[in-house]
Order: sequence, then structure tokens, then C-alpha cells
Amino acid sequence: MELLDTAIRMTKKTAEIPSFSSYEERIHPFIEGRFEALIRSGMVSKIPVNGNSLIYNYDNDSELTIALTAHLDKINHYGETYPAQLPVKETETFIEGAMDNCAGLGVILALCSLLPQKNFPNLLLFFSEMEESKGLKEHPELLKNNGEGYTHGMGARKIAKACLKQGIIPDEVITVDTTPLFKGEKGVAVYSKHWELNDLEAGDSLINKTKNSVNTFLSIDDKIHLDNNTNDYLHYGFEFNSKANKDVVSLALEPAIYPYHQKGERVFKSDIERVLKILIQYLSIK
Repeated sequence: MELLDTAIRMTKKTAEIPSFSSYEERIHPFIEGRFEALIRSGMVSKIPVNGNSLIYNYDNDSELTIALTAHLDKINHYGETYPAQLPVKETETFIEGAMDNCAGLGVILALCSLLPQKNFPNLLLFFSEMEESKGLKEHPELLKNNGEGYTHGMGARKIAKACLKQGIIPDEVITVDTTPLFKGEKGVAVYSKHWELNDLEAGDSLINKTKNSVNTFLSIDDKIHLDNNTNDYLHYGFEFNSKANKDVVSLALEPAIYPYHQKGERVFKSDIERVLKILIQYLSIK
């Protein structure tokens, strides 16, 4: 599968870059390079946002807009003497390295290579800073300014606020991150009930729209595990639904990772392939 090869290559390339929390600008040139040709063609535009996040807009004159999101930052497991190129290993079954969240970046960057040939709905691509809280809590001295002025999830919140300010509001947000739920086994999970974890009072309309999206995912792959956990999808769900004048579905689609928040994280290549197939079919149905 050529697309899987692209996703694996993108995952490995992004995993090599020491774009630790608060130093996400180190990965910007690579991400921006993936969009240069699409921007030159007029197919994609870049939307300004404060901080170290990135937003791209693919307008296909569709009535529906879906945001695909992944976070740029990694936890610094190396301290002040980190290598210029972080170690990455590939075997027949898995990729090992800084997979949180390079697996999500790899999937989304691979999907973007399909834009010239697929009739997807309008897409917003959100690449956020400071998703991780572990480094901020445990080793703030490894962040810029000793972590002062930085908060967990600030990138997602800034992205949502930038879109709200410009009146560019997605109908759905799908965050591609990695999940620790499978404890070393293969698997793909969907998180959907963000209002249970972000203190948002969800109305029947948002709950029903979210159920419909989850059911669409299950119609594509009935082995998806339904659960809930914390990541940027909570922040997107809260910011858009508390401030936009419409219901915005926020979901997370996540391949398994193990170990979690440690050196040598592994993601199964077959799970990356599953996520790619699920997303392509989901966007095609929409």
C-alpha cells in the first residue's frame, strides 16, 4: 500500500526531529515543506495562528468541513543532552521511537498527499503545540522559560480561537493521537464523549451528532474500541462548542502505543494502516 509507505516514512521523519514541548518550531520546516506544492497550486492555504502551532485550509467547495488534528510536541526523555536526530527503528511489525504523536502526524501528512486525487470535504489541518503535560509537570526546566507561560493544551485552544476569530469553524474535529489502552496489543480506539472530561454541558443535538459520527466509524470498522481519555480532542470540543454558534463534533481516532510516555514507544504498522483506511472511507462517505 503506497499510502501506508508514505505514512511510515512521514512518521519516521517527524520522529527524528527533537521538537520537544515549547520547541515545536524545530519541526515546522518539515511540515511546511509537505504543503509547499499544495499552496503553490492554490489547493491549500495557510491560516495564521499565534504561537508554535500551524493551521492549513483545504477548501473544496463542500458544505461540510472536517478538521484533522495532530500535535507537534514530544516529551523530552533525553534531558539537556539530547541527540540532534532522535533514534527511530522500523521492523516488519512496528515503528519504535517518539511515536507520540508522530504516528498521528504521519497519518495526516500521508492523507494530505491524496488531496489532488480524492474528493474529500473541506479540510482544516491543525498541528498543535504543547499537547503534552508530562514534561511541563515533571521537568519544566527543559522547556523554554522553565515552563513559565506554558499550559497543557494551549496549542489546541489557540487554534480553535484563531478559527473562531476568522469565522472558520469545522463541523467535525478528528484528532489522530496514540492510545495506551491496549497495553502492548494491537488496536484502534475512538474517544468521543469529551463533555464527560472537559466540564462542557452537552445538549441532545451535540450528543446525537456525535453518536452518528461514531456509528459511521463503526460501520467502517466494527472492531474499533470505544473509550475515553484526555488529549487535544477535549480542548477542541470545549472551545468550539462553548463559543461557536453550532454543534461541533470532536472525536479522537487512535492507534495503540506501548510503552507510553517513555523512550522506545512502539506503534504497530498494521494499526497505522487501519487508521488510514478508516479515515479515507470516513472522509469519502462524508
